[in-house]
Amino acid sequence: MKNLFSNLKGDLFGGITAGIVALPLALAFGVSSGLGPSAGLYGAIFVSFFAAMFGGTNTQISGPTAPMTAVSMVVIAGIVALNDGNIEQALPAILIVFMLAGLMQIGLGLLGIGKYIRYIPYPVVSGFMTAIGVIILVTQILPAVGYYPKEDVEFVNQFKPHAEEIILDNILKEEAGEGILVLENFEETIKRAKEITEADMLKEAQTLAKSEASGVLGSIKVLPRALQNINWLELALALATIIIIYGFKRITTTIPSTLVALAVVSGVAYGFGLDYRPIDEIPSGFPIPNLGIFTQFDLGSISPYIFTALTLALLGAIDSLLTSVVADNMTKTKHKPNQELVGQGIGNTIGAIFGGIPGAGATIRTVVNINAGGKTKLSGMVAGIMLLIIMMALAPVASQIPAAVLAGILVTVGIGVMDYKGLKAIPSLPKDIKLGPLKLSSEVLIMLIVLVLSSVWNLVYAVGIGLVIASLMFMKKMGDLTAERSDVKSLEKEKAWADEYDFPQNLREEVFIKHLKGPLFFGSTSDFQALAKQIPNTASTVIIRMDRMQYMDQSGLYALEDVLIDLKKSNINILFVDVLRQPRYMMERVDIIPDLIPEENIFETFADCITWIKNNVKDKF
Repeated sequence: MKNLFSNLKGDLFGGITAGIVALPLALAFGVSSGLGPSAGLYGAIFVSFFAAMFGGTNTQISGPTAPMTAVSMVVIAGIVALNDGNIEQALPAILIVFMLAGLMQIGLGLLGIGKYIRYIPYPVVSGFMTAIGVIILVTQILPAVGYYPKEDVEFVNQFKPHAEEIILDNILKEEAGEGILVLENFEETIKRAKEITEADMLKEAQTLAKSEASGVLGSIKVLPRALQNINWLELALALATIIIIYGFKRITTTIPSTLVALAVVSGVAYGFGLDYRPIDEIPSGFPIPNLGIFTQFDLGSISPYIFTALTLALLGAIDSLLTSVVADNMTKTKHKPNQELVGQGIGNTIGAIFGGIPGAGATIRTVVNINAGGKTKLSGMVAGIMLLIIMMALAPVASQIPAAVLAGILVTVGIGVMDYKGLKAIPSLPKDIKLGPLKLSSEVLIMLIVLVLSSVWNLVYAVGIGLVIASLMFMKKMGDLTAERSDVKSLEKEKAWADEYDFPQNLREEVFIKHLKGPLFFGSTSDFQALAKQIPNTASTVIIRMDRMQYMDQSGLYALEDVLIDLKKSNINILFVDVLRQPRYMMERVDIIPDLIPEENIFETFADCITWIKNNVKDKF
């Protein structure tokens, strides 16, 4: 507690500044997610406060971020669609998934996974971040020009026939579930069908229209209609926001340009009484827990999103720990990765209970906090309290912010979140693989696959596929490298090791020496088996030198066993020299030692082995 208040003035100023910077982004991410501005604010308040209180990075400011919001959009859109477009009905299931992601983060921290996050390949992260930028940028074009698909009457009418089919299908399913569906008598079906109003039909058609226009591909599909129906006032407000954000940075960075743009454009639009579209109303007063999380828990409705929740948890972990590294570099401190994951998990769990979207450590807000004087966990807690005060005091005012202003803010976020460092490196990375006649860089290929699949298909699956491809390519490279270093060649063809120059000249045809260099693992087994076939027919004894083979996995173990069995069938005697601890342990587990290789055929030094060779191998060639 004493350390918490050791830098009271700096932490207060840092937290207040970071909270003000977080305000427009929290509102914008909430709107972008589909749950509305209040969900973004609730996420920013609770994640910031509790992640700071329990986390492992003193200066970290947490809250909704672009990557977390992009994945949250997938969850929200999917569950809302299952609930016929009714957000209120879908909300408990959505928040359960978010809470589950928070609990998973706590689990990751308690299991000590934090230190392994750094092993995620850069091309996967790069492709994902650029895809997030593309998704945000493309999906915000529609609100930036003031086009909302479900309000386009002509567009919505196209979906009315499909809406009728869905409504009828739902009636039949209900009757089947109730046990009253009889093929010979559709009286009940007809009765229920007559009760369907035009408003019900319109609502279903609007849900279908909104779903059709969602995501990158959906936005591109309806872009021609959006351009034909531009609301010039909304476009002007969005463009003014973008211009101020980029222009004000050239004047000063002391005051956040995003906040200036929000205040100026909203003030002008409201002050002059312009006929703009405001954001959804933000509730005033203290946030209330959504008890539907507990009372309406349904495992069946969230089971398809378990993997998505894990993705949210891992993404939040990566996002937060990368920001922690930035904070460490600025403050010359050392964060605690596993504690940070626990803190983020607690923040996201509590945030979900209060209806907030999930968040993570936010780099820009953390940098602002540090530069403003923040040094302890108190700064992050103050940022959360600051947002709570703003919401309770200014909710009616904030509810008048134009939706186009937040779209403009998100456009700049989308542009800023892309990984330009990775994109610029594309021409210069070595082309290390061949696809038909084309020579490509494996790193670039992985990045582009993740980028394209994330943008037009599914963020979750794209990252999984990227990780699998990156792992397979890494295995191949390591296998090739190991095979290169583990060539099986006769003594005349391979450069002898220093202690092999005195090997008896008359026994060189009878004895074949195999050098194992580097690990024998699943990526190198096929090469090892192929190389073993190069042993000449004149050899009656094979010496396998293992002092440079530090590691062997199960695949390598069985590959070695197969080779040894084949050699034994050919009546070739096998000698091991300097078997290291881990490979020996593996071979003893499956009885390669002593069944295939008895203890008397294992030597600690090559000199001992030569002595045995001189006494037991006869010169035949």
